[in-house]
Amino acid sequence: MFKKYFGTDGIRGRVNNSKINGEMFFKFGLAAGTYFKNLKKSKQTAIIAKDTRLSGYTLEPALVSGLASAGMHIYTLGPLPTNGLAMLTKKMKANMGIMITASHNPYYDNGLKLFGPDGLKLSDKIEKKIEKLIDSKISKNLTRPIELGRVKRLEDANENYIKILKQNFPSSFSLKGIKIALDCANGASYKAGPQLFKSLGAKVFKSGTSPNGLNINLKSGSTYPKKICQMTRKNKAHIGIALDGDADRIIVCDEKGKIIDGDKILAMLGERWKRKKILKGGVIGTLMSNYGLEKFFKKNKIKFFRSNVGDRYVKEKMKKKNFNLGGEQSGHIILGRFATTGDGLLVALEILFSLRKRKKASELFNKFNPTPQILENVEVKDKSIIYSPKCKKAIYEANKIMKNKGRILVRKSGTEPKIRIMSESEDSSLNKLCVNIIKKSIQ
Repeated sequence: MFKKYFGTDGIRGRVNNSKINGEMFFKFGLAAGTYFKNLKKSKQTAIIAKDTRLSGYTLEPALVSGLASAGMHIYTLGPLPTNGLAMLTKKMKANMGIMITASHNPYYDNGLKLFGPDGLKLSDKIEKKIEKLIDSKISKNLTRPIELGRVKRLEDANENYIKILKQNFPSSFSLKGIKIALDCANGASYKAGPQLFKSLGAKVFKSGTSPNGLNINLKSGSTYPKKICQMTRKNKAHIGIALDGDADRIIVCDEKGKIIDGDKILAMLGERWKRKKILKGGVIGTLMSNYGLEKFFKKNKIKFFRSNVGDRYVKEKMKKKNFNLGGEQSGHIILGRFATTGDGLLVALEILFSLRKRKKASELFNKFNPTPQILENVEVKDKSIIYSPKCKKAIYEANKIMKNKGRILVRKSGTEPKIRIMSESEDSSLNKLCVNIIKKSIQ
């Protein structure tokens, strides 16, 4: 389904360029407010949270203005992880929740993630309806002066979010004696992350907790795991935890500094949940999930299905199959027992709950040997180059070379101006060859 503004995970792009500017955020607010206020007749409310980007100061007021102009009452929460917003949207019985973030992207990007009253990300169908309202005449959606919305700032959002997280575990749950290296990527979790783990008794070695508006995801967090590996080894921590800019992704490392990606986290949780008889149905991965993970689940008689890339599509398939666990290799893990979207801190707690007696993460995650993969991200001006005759020919040639020895996946990024090329095979040299053939055609 073609969408004009929304990608695979909300709206995202370069600040003060095309769709990410004050004028467009006013239109987004007006359109979203108009759509959601028509769904129920009780008090019309929206809640807004954000990550730590400098541009949040310019985009949030414009968004608030649009929502208020549609007749929505708004609560602003300040910096808060994305799933914290989703949880509070549901708890506060708001019409909608909006997260101002560009997730793992650099500081110069920003965007929006929208949630309905159930705390779920919007479907393609609803996003298309909102897009239609965005492009409609502004005066058509402006409310009467007497019906304009009011705005209030809430200062205790992080504390309420932490409280909800901890309620999912026994009151006796303690991390006393556990040493954690934590990298918050100078993003939305810079307050909640350290506060959460310290409140449970852990010793926390923290980094990425001094945001200045420009350093979000800068050589830190889940997209730069080298840093958390170094921190973990240096401080002799039991585990390293790295989050992204809005804390909906998590990448961990064991006590030896070895990276544990989303596939390995899913393997551990899937097996453990099955053993504890809390796994419902099976596990949902994506087209990017490692074949080694698929083989592991098959060996352990755990159902496994793939969705399109994007945690929203993972959640949709989980809902369709009635499964309660799913995720992506990149670290979006959805614990359907507790949450409606990816939550790095919640997943960290579930991991730590499993680790607290064993204390050796290297043993906890040693579940399968990944099939060798190469993933290349090629920056482009126009992502439609993927449909060019030259690129199509290269993909055909690479698949011909690969034959039945593995698989190749070439796709447009839904969040960045990049083409993502993945080759997976037991033959690493074959992976490199196939990726280079396709990469050359794009460059």
